[in-house]
Amino acid sequence: MKLPETPLRVSKYVPMSLGICACVLIMLSLSSEMSCSPHSVKPADSVATAAYPYQAFFYKNSNLNLEAYYFRPAGNGPFPLVIYNHGSRAGSERQEVSCNFVASMLVKQGYAVIVPERRGYGKSDGLTYGDEVGSNVGSKMMARFNEEASDVIALVDILKAAAPEVNTIAKEIDFKRVGIMGWSHGGIISLITAGTRHDFAALVNQAGGALTWNGSPTLRSELPKLGEQIKIPALCMDAENDATTDAVISVGEAIKSSGQWEETIIYPAFMPTTNPGHVAPGHLLFVQGVSIWQNDLLKFLQQQMPL
Repeated sequence: MKLPETPLRVSKYVPMSLGICACVLIMLSLSSEMSCSPHSVKPADSVATAAYPYQAFFYKNSNLNLEAYYFRPAGNGPFPLVIYNHGSRAGSERQEVSCNFVASMLVKQGYAVIVPERRGYGKSDGLTYGDEVGSNVGSKMMARFNEEASDVIALVDILKAAAPEVNTIAKEIDFKRVGIMGWSHGGIISLITAGTRHDFAALVNQAGGALTWNGSPTLRSELPKLGEQIKIPALCMDAENDATTDAVISVGEAIKSSGQWEETIIYPAFMPTTNPGHVAPGHLLFVQGVSIWQNDLLKFLQQQMPL
């Protein structure tokens, strides 16, 4: 698709050592209206249109039984793995959502994908985010983010230990090529995970800020600190008409300031075809506009986690 404007690349690539971490982001369906600029980018047809089969499995963390989905590419492996962290799905947390729109695109390239539901989502145990945190955008919110990040870290530990419940999957993974990626709320979870565990190859942060950045002094303080803890290459992405754009830029600058390989891409204003009255229409770029950003993502993954 030919864009009416080229993306703004805020931070150019800076050489560094290790791999990539995928930043993950929230899916909040707020209904306030917000108009896009005259140069709004409309979604093109996604390359990954057909759903891809996956295997659901369960693992434990803190006595909670947690659900996850495994997408296996064709071939014998071992495969590079992308762990994708979904957004908040406020109001539909108990629905099982495999995030096939991202997984299909990645698995067809040759990447294995695991989507952990985390506590309070799908069939996983635990309170939902809304039930535990409510409208809090301070310490209670950050505590919940850390708990959900611990669910992702537990998944990595169980895979590396080849625990019985994941033994078959673990045998197919190349643990030197594991990236972490997330959108919105999931972007924050990915940042925390990558800042805690430095054994990932890459990080991708898509609109990590969870639509709460502007209203949360805690988030504005803590996210840049998380960025400074990142020790792997990172790609940060957002649209110019998102409520989390400043969050993504700030985190990218923090990652780069600590000497890491980082690029921030800000795409032109995005107009979604579904829910165009969303309070931050650019936030939906990462669900409805996959074809706009997928080449940038795949280029980054190929550099850090070559197939």
